[in-house]
Amino acid sequence: MHTFKKEERLCNKKLIEQLYHNGSSFLCYPFKVSWVLADQPQSYPAQVVFSVSKKKFKRAVDRNLVKRRSREAYRLHKQQLLYDALSSSQINILLSITYIGKEIEGYNMFEKRMIKLLNQLSAEVLK
Repeated sequence: MHTFKKEERLCNKKLIEQLYHNGSSFLCYPFKVSWVLADQPQSYPAQVVFSVSKKKFKRAVDRNLVKRRSREAYRLHKQQLLYDALSSSQINILLSITYIGKEIEGYNMFEKRMIKLLNQLSAEVLK
C-alpha cells in the first residue's frame, strides 16, 4: 500500500516540459507545487517528480537528503490524501514538488508540510 514504484515517478522529458509550461502552481512553504492534468490515462492517478535547487544546496548529499525526506513523506500520505480523491473522480495528474526552503529541516516538518500540501493539491485539482 505504501509503495513508490517506477511508474509513479515522472521521468519523461516531454511531460516534464509540458508540466512546467502549461501547469498551475502554488506555494506551500517550503515546497512549490506545479501540476497539470495528464492527457493519457496512466496506471497511477499521479506521476510525481521531486527537485531541489543546486544553487541553494551545493552538496549533492544535502540535495539527496531533502529529496529522500520529501519522497518518504509523500509515499506515506499520498494514498489517503491524494489518490483516493483522484481515483473517485477519474482524474490523472502530473506533479512537480520543488523544495525551496533555505535549510534542511527535520523529518517531522517535512511530514506536516507534505500533509498540508497534499490536502491543498487535492482541493485545487477537484475544483
